[in-house]
Amino acid sequence: MTEELLWRRREDEPRQGLSPGRIVSAAIELADAEGLEGLSMRKVADRLGFTTMSLYRHVPGRDQLVDLMRDEVMTEHPADHDGERGWRARLESVARHAWRIRRRHPWLAEIRGTRRLPGPNAVAHYDYMLSTLTGTALTPSEVIAVVGLVGRFVDAEALLLVETQREERRSGVSEEEWWGARDSLYERLDRYPTISHLWTSGGWNHPEDSFEFGLARLLDGIEALINKRDESRDEMCEECGTPLKPATSGRPRVYCSRACQQRAYRKRNKAT
Repeated sequence: MTEELLWRRREDEPRQGLSPGRIVSAAIELADAEGLEGLSMRKVADRLGFTTMSLYRHVPGRDQLVDLMRDEVMTEHPADHDGERGWRARLESVARHAWRIRRRHPWLAEIRGTRRLPGPNAVAHYDYMLSTLTGTALTPSEVIAVVGLVGRFVDAEALLLVETQREERRSGVSEEEWWGARDSLYERLDRYPTISHLWTSGGWNHPEDSFEFGLARLLDGIEALINKRDESRDEMCEECGTPLKPATSGRPRVYCSRACQQRAYRKRNKAT
């Protein structure tokens, strides 16, 4: 049922009355205003002017609704304007695109769990992220690991937005105002030499943008790995990336095993 809803064609929905699309749109507006903690089937029904039970005829429950919401806000796909540029520019561009979506919809970072079914938009985003590293010296498993690492970083940064907004809604006090009123704490910090040194040196006067700083350092690390792989690329299996043992005689080895050689051969035949 959930997969069918996620992969439905929006143009097939009725233009009048209640529909999954209308329910999802209302739920997104609610979550943008109150976070996932403020999302319920009853509140969505009230926003639409229908009974709660009428929603269940279109969406089985809250968990399925959240999956639909996530895919809906990812309708806007990354634009591949950097197609002729290197992998770093393309991966950075798609990471910034994901960050912009999460700034508009911070509740995305609150969706937890390893068994959330993806819809077509989420799959398209994931496929594009993987494509930014295709053709680099990374092994297939490393490409998948790098994309997962970047995705988790973006979600972690978005989760800070969620927590800040939640506390501000709960208390009615901004983050800056709350920390600005902690004089009794600051009076106790002069006994800690490193904190005192960084404070007097102006370390907290102009803090680094955590997303910009983190993304740059993350990409630096990935670039270092790719450069390392490039340096030893001739010594790795062209199919799986496994380091090759030196050939005892004859032509240099290209594949680590007969199985990898056969897989590469089948791929070439399929492509032609």
